[in-house]
Amino acid sequence: MANQSRDHIWPKALRTALAAAVALTVAVPAASAQYINRGPSIGNIGPRISPSINIAPVVPSVRYSPNVTYTDDYDDAPRLRRQKPKLVRLPPGDPDGLLKTTTIKTASKAAGRNYVPKELILEITGNPTDAQIEALARKHRLTRVESQDFPLIGSRMFRWRINDSRSVETVARQVIAGGGVKTANPNFRFALQQTVNPLADASQYAIVKLRLTEAHTLSRGADVMIAVIDSGIDPTHPELAGAIAGSFDPLGGTTAFHSHGTGIAGAIAAHDRLMGSAPAARILAVRAFGNAETGAESTSFVILKGLEFAAARGARIINMSFAGPRDALIERSLAALNERGIVLVAASGNAGPKSPPLYPAADRNVIAVSATDASDKLFPASNRGKHIAIAAPGADVLLPSVDGKYQVASGTSFAAAYVSGLAALMIERNPALKPSEVRDVLTRTAQDLGPPGRDDQFGAGKADAFGAVSAASATLANASNRPLAGEAPGQPAVR
Repeated sequence: MANQSRDHIWPKALRTALAAAVALTVAVPAASAQYINRGPSIGNIGPRISPSINIAPVVPSVRYSPNVTYTDDYDDAPRLRRQKPKLVRLPPGDPDGLLKTTTIKTASKAAGRNYVPKELILEITGNPTDAQIEALARKHRLTRVESQDFPLIGSRMFRWRINDSRSVETVARQVIAGGGVKTANPNFRFALQQTVNPLADASQYAIVKLRLTEAHTLSRGADVMIAVIDSGIDPTHPELAGAIAGSFDPLGGTTAFHSHGTGIAGAIAAHDRLMGSAPAARILAVRAFGNAETGAESTSFVILKGLEFAAARGARIINMSFAGPRDALIERSLAALNERGIVLVAASGNAGPKSPPLYPAADRNVIAVSATDASDKLFPASNRGKHIAIAAPGADVLLPSVDGKYQVASGTSFAAAYVSGLAALMIERNPALKPSEVRDVLTRTAQDLGPPGRDDQFGAGKADAFGAVSAASATLANASNRPLAGEAPGQPAVR
C-alpha cells in the first residue's frame, strides 16, 4: 500500500527523469583510446570524457519559463507576447538565480514593454556644460543616473530616470521637441538564449558535426581574442584554465559566475576533458547580464559598455549569445566595429518559427547562427529568417558549468559560440581576413541542410570547421601569390 502511495505521489514520468539523472552521474570507464557511443544516429564520438566529470544533477523543483517573442515595431518599442511556457529544470550553482523565471500571467502596459521602465538614454547635441545638463534635467523632470563616452560612435550618452508617471515614449517625444537632444532611446532589455536540460544525451557530437578534429590539425585559434558579452564566466573551471585574457564587469557589485557565460566560453575554448571549437583562443569575459525578475537580462547601456571594452582590448571577434529588440544605438556601435574589422557573431534567438527577427542577430553586420541537433535537424525553438547566415550544433550539448561542474544545455547561444570559435580558427590561419570574408568563407563551405540552397532555417547550412579553415588557408596562399605593383603576372616575385 505504501509503495502504491509513493507511485501516486511521484508520477511515472518524474520517476523516469530522476532515474535518468542518477544514470548521468555514473562513472564512464577511462581508456586512452576509448570513445563514447551514444547510439546509431551519432556514432562514435571523441574525445573521451573523463570518469570524474560531475554533471549538475536535476533538482526536484521544476519551474516554468515564459517563451517570449517581440513585435517588430521599433518606433513604438517592442512588446512582449506570452506564449505557452516551456518546462525548464534549474541547475545548482546559480547564486544570482539568473535562470529562475516565472510565468507572466498578466501583461500590463508598463510590464509588457521590453525596456527598463522609467529610463531613457539621451544623446545630447554638442558638448554641454554641467549647468546645461542640470537645466535639461529640471525642464523634463529627469534624474541623471550615469553618463559615459562611447568612442565607437563618437558620442556621449546619458542614462536618465523619469521622476513621475509619464511613459518612456511620452518623455522621449517631449525631450526631442524641446531641442538640444540628438537622440532619445529606451534602455532596451536583452536576454540570454538558453534552455537547460541535464537529462539529455551528454555526448560531444559537435566535434564530429563541425569536423573540429580535422580543423585543429590546421589551426586551434591560438591567441585570437574573442570577447564574450554574457553572464559571469567562471575562470577557475579546468576547461578554461589560462583562457581568460581579461575581464570587465559593467554591472558592478559582486561578480557572480554563471552557467550560461561559462558554457559559452567552454563551447569556444574548452581544452581539458571537453573540446571547444577554438581551444587555444583567448577570452575577454564581459559580465553584462545579471539577475532580473524575469531571468538573466542586460540593457542597451550596459551592452554598449561591453562593446567599447571589446574594441579597446583588441578583440577580433565578439560573441553575442543574447537577443532582444532592434536598437539604433547598438546598431551604430556594431557598424563601427565592423568597420574596424571585428567579426560579430550572434545567436538567432530561441523564440521559435513565428518570431520576427531578433537583434543583434538580424543586424546586417552580424553573422546570425541558428541551432541544430545531433541528427542535423533544426532546434525547434530556433528563430528563422532571411538573416540567418549559418547553423551549428546547439541542442543538448555538453559544456562546463560553474564550480567545476558540467551541464547539458540547448540554445542558439551555444551554436553562436561554436561559430565564434570557427572564426578564430580562420583568423589564426589568415589574420588579414575581413568580417565579410569570414562570413563568405563560412557560408561558402557550409554543408547544405534542409531545402536545396540557402533557406531561412539553416542559412547556408551547417558550419564546417575544416572546410572553412582550409578555404581561409587557400585565400592566404592566393593573396601571397598575387603580383605586386609593377610585377608582370606569371613572373617570380622578388620580395
